[in-house]
Amino acid sequence: MSGVQIGVMLPTFTADPRLPVRAGAAAEAGGLDGVFAFDHLWPLGNPGRPALWSFAVLGAVSAATDRVCVGPLVARVGLLMDADLLGAVGALTCIAGRGRVVVALGAGDRLSAPENGAYGVPFGPSSERTGRLTRVAGALLAHGVTTWIGGTSTAVSDAAGSIGATRNLWGATVEEVAAARATTPVTWAGPVLVGRNRVDIGRLRDRFADRPGLISGTVEEVAAHLAALHAAGAGWCVCTPLDYITRPLEAVKTVCLVRAAVP
Repeated sequence: MSGVQIGVMLPTFTADPRLPVRAGAAAEAGGLDGVFAFDHLWPLGNPGRPALWSFAVLGAVSAATDRVCVGPLVARVGLLMDADLLGAVGALTCIAGRGRVVVALGAGDRLSAPENGAYGVPFGPSSERTGRLTRVAGALLAHGVTTWIGGTSTAVSDAAGSIGATRNLWGATVEEVAAARATTPVTWAGPVLVGRNRVDIGRLRDRFADRPGLISGTVEEVAAHLAALHAAGAGWCVCTPLDYITRPLEAVKTVCLVRAAVP
């Protein structure tokens, strides 16, 4: 088995809380290394669609599984008071065990800011959010929790470097991963579109539009790309299959096939 660890984002943009739990169980049975959940109040740009809270889902998945790592990607500072966010992580470690928890943190950006406004949660300036991010990440690291900091800005890079946290790069290229790895440990996360054969990937490409950072191809082609990301320095690759809303369990099981195919 390859040294890269491969995870999948759970289908949390749903009103059915059983769905991500089943997906988490399928991920574990299929050999994936981790399952992760977005920390959004709604899917970006779609405030009318449902979304399950990340930590509630992760707690349920932790109780229904034995091995896979679990964590938010990314938990945004400022949506909760810092003490409440740390408390949520603490509760998750009690359920899953500290060794299974991976917490990816972020400071939020202009795309997620409307969520704060809708619920009356202040969205402070970048310097304030980055400062909170650094403090919360430092507190988690001090308690032995595996912690990633998401983002590509210089401020985020400096924050991760100042406390020895791993950086998570969303949709980064192989070259970008290699460049970032020169200064800090890195992980990769991003959208994938995986077909089980040429016909399947053709249908998926017809249905889902291309987007920045997308890795698209057959099981073998996506596996080769993840192997290249690992060779460039990514310790983890966390896949967000674009078809996980329309066919969630099949999408997760296809990522499991990718896991098995990584050279």
